[in-house]
Amino acid sequence: MSAPLAVVATLSAVTMGVLAADPATSDNTELLAASSNSQSFSRASAVSRRGDATASRSQIRTAAKAESAARKDLEVDRLARRMAKKTDDTIWTTEALNLWDGPSEKAEKMGLVDALEQVRVTGRRQAGRTQIVVDGQSRWVTSDYLAQEKPKPEPKEPAGPSLGGSCSNGSTIDAGHAALYDIHDVVCANWPEITSYGTWRGDGEHGEGRAIDIMTSGATGWAVADFLRANYSALGIEYIIYSQKIWSVERAGEGWRGMSDRGSTTANHYDHVHVTVY
Repeated sequence: MSAPLAVVATLSAVTMGVLAADPATSDNTELLAASSNSQSFSRASAVSRRGDATASRSQIRTAAKAESAARKDLEVDRLARRMAKKTDDTIWTTEALNLWDGPSEKAEKMGLVDALEQVRVTGRRQAGRTQIVVDGQSRWVTSDYLAQEKPKPEPKEPAGPSLGGSCSNGSTIDAGHAALYDIHDVVCANWPEITSYGTWRGDGEHGEGRAIDIMTSGATGWAVADFLRANYSALGIEYIIYSQKIWSVERAGEGWRGMSDRGSTTANHYDHVHVTVY
């Protein structure tokens, strides 16, 4: 092996030894390590003199800078741990936060810390960031997303109506088309408070067995009507009437259309949602 490679390998070993050292070592141990490193460097120089070439000064300077940077990082981490232990203070993250190696805008991103994590702080704040200790290392996070108390998770919004589920209120229907049974089941599953349905009647589509009246009113009626309209294809719906308005597949682009007054609450479909299937 040539002399330059021997020097670089030896200096790399020195640097790796510093990085792997226990951050909590005493000053005496650090002095022993420094002495050992000095001996290693002397041996490397001896090998270099015995070789055919001499390591360049730039190689030595590069290795020395790397070792100096590693020592500085270890000292920064050691100081941060001491400060955190002295303040004995923790804080909570309210969002997933980037971890930075410093407080400046030129700092390097070093990873992430999850939301709702408790972290130890050193008490240092600078440029809108707070210094914390993560896995024994000094890191900085955005101060605005930290809280003294553990944040409560955002409440989950209740799930909206869906095509799944089953009827559990005991209501049943007698209908001529399978699609009407599907409509009854999905409405019953999502709105169990609705228990009254009308199917067979002696006129029009009811007499043909392809219409159902869902007995409800007000905001619940609109919730049912809009849900059925949104799922018309899956349920085989041709048109829907509610609150004196009609929506049909044939004129779907016009949305809900107004209807003429038929003279009563029931005739104008204010107390039920009428659905006709194909």
